[in-house]
Amino acid sequence: MRTTKNFTFLFLTLISVTVFAQEQIRNQVMIDASDSPQEIIRKAANVKPSARQLRWQQLELTAFFHFGTNTFTNKEWGDGKEDPKIFNPTKLDVYQWVKTMKEAGFKQVILTAKHHDGFCLWPSKYTEHSVKNSHWKKGKGDVVKEVAAACKAYKMGFGVYLSPWDRNHKDYGDSKIYNQFFENQLTELLNNYGKVDEVWFDGANGAGPNGKKPVYDFDSWYKLIRKLQPSATIAVMGPDVRWVGTESGYGRATEWSVLPADENMLKEIANNSQKEVTFVPAGDKMAEDLGSRSKILNAKGLVWYPAETDVSIREGWFYHPEQDYEVKTPQKLMDIYFASVGRNGVLLLNVPPDINGLINENDVKSLKEWSFLRNELFATNLAKKAVVSAGNGKNVKAILDGDFKTYYSSSPTDTTATINLSYLQPITFNVLSLQENIAIGQRVEKFVLEYKDGDSWKTATEGTTIGYKRLLKFNPVTAKQIRLRILASRLNPTIAEFGLYNSVK
Repeated sequence: MRTTKNFTFLFLTLISVTVFAQEQIRNQVMIDASDSPQEIIRKAANVKPSARQLRWQQLELTAFFHFGTNTFTNKEWGDGKEDPKIFNPTKLDVYQWVKTMKEAGFKQVILTAKHHDGFCLWPSKYTEHSVKNSHWKKGKGDVVKEVAAACKAYKMGFGVYLSPWDRNHKDYGDSKIYNQFFENQLTELLNNYGKVDEVWFDGANGAGPNGKKPVYDFDSWYKLIRKLQPSATIAVMGPDVRWVGTESGYGRATEWSVLPADENMLKEIANNSQKEVTFVPAGDKMAEDLGSRSKILNAKGLVWYPAETDVSIREGWFYHPEQDYEVKTPQKLMDIYFASVGRNGVLLLNVPPDINGLINENDVKSLKEWSFLRNELFATNLAKKAVVSAGNGKNVKAILDGDFKTYYSSSPTDTTATINLSYLQPITFNVLSLQENIAIGQRVEKFVLEYKDGDSWKTATEGTTIGYKRLLKFNPVTAKQIRLRILASRLNPTIAEFGLYNSVK
């Protein structure tokens, strides 16, 4: 991935005032040179997600469908020289795709409308390298149209992936010509398929036939998306959602959605696109610590920029028959869920259709069993059986009402809080679920869950950030007296939901 100079302080200007002026949001803030540390922390605590960012975060689970000529050549990256006629999924059933993900608890799907090989899953009038020249439906088919219709039928969000890198286009190395071509194709996708909920870009950028790499005009593309699909989230090479940094499905143990605004942010993400990145305690944006006090106190601005955690259910992103028996197990998917959704992220799970145009039975089986495990685990919130009280603040019962919009907050001047749970009989639990009301900001910096053993309090588990959701699993604890202590927070903490569960598997 590469970026252009007009990305300088992209996240302070968010591309241009005209694009974002209509959004009355506070997902960015300037920091003045005269601001005290206390004022910077106050500003950070009040940075909020935009409406589209909040909707996206609440999805929790989104799916990727990698499908195209690579499915039929058994490759991961095509070279753009494929004969379109090889694309012929004789049993294509996109309703099976969407239904599978819906039943597994997913809320949105993203289709690879065009990957790096340039083959389009819709009959684009700007290229011959598309389904219109395939044997499938005698060139009259449109996969994008069918997936959009299936999403509408199942009330699922619909998104498109459009690769900026196009290894088929003869003028790819010419920035002016290619950027207009890309914008034309993007316009087709945004205009012809109803509501688009997410547009997903990576920044992969190879050399074209002229030996040059084009400079992508993201600025114009973003403006186009905001014009034609104003509610669409732009990820992960975009201003709404960032890439977490690996394709493992595992996010950071400390994940802040409020980050320093930095002109190098997109460049760092771009340079490591589609590569495994090791989190190191350094100043780069792939580091383990991106948004702690030590980071934001030296920032020139702050922006709400949440993390998407992507991984494939198989080793590859496209379907390969030799991987049919290497599908991630339900237990592995559960572990990934805790380390992605449970670490203030959204999980983007790739489930690639096979050459017949169906989700393979092994993938379906694993997804169903994983969904069963999640539903079984979170069926009974043991915290609801407790008498709940708080040392300060108000509305503590809101943490058990199942409504994200209601929340407990400590007294305005308190950056710590203690929530007590008392039971008549001991309960056994080994999973903690916490949610902040991120609609008003992300604040909690450190917390601990304790239980009373005799006359002393002992630690069951502890953590740093919460954000939209934090899930922690630990050794089973049996107790009658339990307490959650917020040890540090940016302003007074707000807790929307609190859950204790007992996992027997």
